[in-house]
Amino acid sequence: MEHDGPLTGWLARVRETGGSDLLLVAGAPPTIRVRGRLQPASDQVLDSEAIAAATAGFVPPRLSSGFESGAAIDLAFSLAGLGRFRMNLHRERGRVAAAIRALPTTLPTIAGLGFSHDVSLLVDLPRGLVLVSGPTGSGKTTTVAAIVAELNRRRDGHVITIEDPVEFEHEHGRCVVEQIEIGVDAESFPVALRSALRQAPDVIVIGEMRDLESIRIAVSAAETGHLVIATVHAPDVGGAVSRIADAFPPERQSTIRQELAMGLSAVLTQSLLRGADGQMVPAGELLMVSYGARQHIRKNTLQNLHQEMTSTRKLGSFTLEESLARLVRSGRIDRPTAALRAAHVEELDLLLG
Repeated sequence: MEHDGPLTGWLARVRETGGSDLLLVAGAPPTIRVRGRLQPASDQVLDSEAIAAATAGFVPPRLSSGFESGAAIDLAFSLAGLGRFRMNLHRERGRVAAAIRALPTTLPTIAGLGFSHDVSLLVDLPRGLVLVSGPTGSGKTTTVAAIVAELNRRRDGHVITIEDPVEFEHEHGRCVVEQIEIGVDAESFPVALRSALRQAPDVIVIGEMRDLESIRIAVSAAETGHLVIATVHAPDVGGAVSRIADAFPPERQSTIRQELAMGLSAVLTQSLLRGADGQMVPAGELLMVSYGARQHIRKNTLQNLHQEMTSTRKLGSFTLEESLARLVRSGRIDRPTAALRAAHVEELDLLLG
């Protein structure tokens, strides 16, 4: 594919400025997000035709027909000297538009993620389902990539990732790592998951559990001895568990809650806040699932999972408010920012005094 042209120049500018995203929208110049703020990459005001021409050489034939028929598409690509990028190509008001994320040029590390608490204990889990949740753009994919990289450094095993698209590329280390891309290597997540279970995996990583069948297979795999790591869109630990159960018809939700209670090992929820230095800082909460949490999942009393996080601190659990309080005390965020994000402001106030 042809990768010379204005898009390469704009992406070079993204790297030069330390930007995270490039936005291409008709009626505006190509725009870079740097530390959460927007700045133009050039003086050129784009129209739909210019955006279509700039991005055309990056869209593989397998996706171009879908986009021409009106669908939004996601893809990832690499540029020599610039690294890897993820692009969402879509339309707004009938005009072509794109949002392109600059992926880190090196694999992330768990320590480098900047969490207030240690989340590396997730790497040591021998089996079970680990959910990494949060809103869009909260860094879930980066966190999962850091977990896989740490697994690859610390453990022997066969890791299969299933992604749409593949964003971070892992080399073989202590683990043999296979990366399956939907649309290239398998037609769908369920097909890829069923195939992966026949390939003697120790760890299965699912880029996103989007459909009922993928969830069913993932939960079953976790119950039968695999370590399964998956992302979901949910604002908190209870919401992540609820999202899994709510994907099923009402008559099946009780059954899936029973299975989830048995198979779930941990839930990490994260969001990004603007720090005192302008950098984005992750705040999170972690539930290491024990007997009490399993009982609440079975009974669908998910409002009690917050209390479970406080009662299982010795296992590594921590609440969002504990995370925010540490970030405030370390000077990484200010107290008003923490208060806006907290779900239990009174708990935050008690922790900060």
